[in-house]
Amino acid sequence: MTIRRVFIANRGEIAARIIRTCQRLGIETVLGVSTADEDSTPARLADQTVLLGPPPSAQSYLDITRVIDGAKSCAADALHPGYGFLSENAAIARTCTENNIVFIGPSEAQLRAIGDKLLARDNAEAAGLPIVPGGPVKNASDALQLAETLGWPILLKAVGGGGGRGMKIVHAAAELTQAMDLAMAEADNAFGDKRIYLERYVARSRHVEVQILADGSNVIHLGTRDCSIQRRYQKLVEEAPAPGLSNLQCGIPWKTPRLDLVGILRIRDWEPSSSCSTVSAKNFIFWK
Repeated sequence: MTIRRVFIANRGEIAARIIRTCQRLGIETVLGVSTADEDSTPARLADQTVLLGPPPSAQSYLDITRVIDGAKSCAADALHPGYGFLSENAAIARTCTENNIVFIGPSEAQLRAIGDKLLARDNAEAAGLPIVPGGPVKNASDALQLAETLGWPILLKAVGGGGGRGMKIVHAAAELTQAMDLAMAEADNAFGDKRIYLERYVARSRHVEVQILADGSNVIHLGTRDCSIQRRYQKLVEEAPAPGLSNLQCGIPWKTPRLDLVGILRIRDWEPSSSCSTVSAKNFIFWK
């Protein structure tokens, strides 16, 4: 299918980058905006804009019905979710398919496999990959029991997405209830999914990723990159290849996990670009 018009369901810098790329490719762009973004730089760059709703993201960028209606109203061939918001939401991929709109991203099945972080952990563990000790929690009582088993400090994380949203370090039991409330509120606001889970907090660590690129038939890895320099869990600098890593530092040659990851993703017929991250601490490497 030839894509002539793309509907972009995002805002800010990522929307501007998508628009500029489409312009270089001769593809028309339509930007979905909230009332807060009607006069933004991306809105001025786009060929058209469609109003999604008021400023709260739950009523605009996270509202699947409004996003799909916006894409249909301009007869878009494809929808690009950018990152964050609906980019890891399996329902938006399914709804695009139901409305004959190309979803520029993973398939519904793939998003269910990795977009939901608890399912991603289960899939990684089933594939024989090591993961950070942790698990799902429904309430403060569950969380306290698991935290006492793992040992403090622990890390609360959002099930429905990443990027640092809904992520809280908890050092002691007295902080747990308030931290859970904050994490769930952040996760709900960012991803429309307030579920959280708990992991052991790895204090002295490095954040190293392996980039995966695929076209539906072939899968390759693009090597390592170090994303350890962060502010509030947001990456500031990425360095590739990741410096200072020997083949034996993580207990296994780096080529082995790369090939394992590619093999796993080939089985799942991975389509877009993605990344698998690890947290290395001394001689341990964890799938994340």
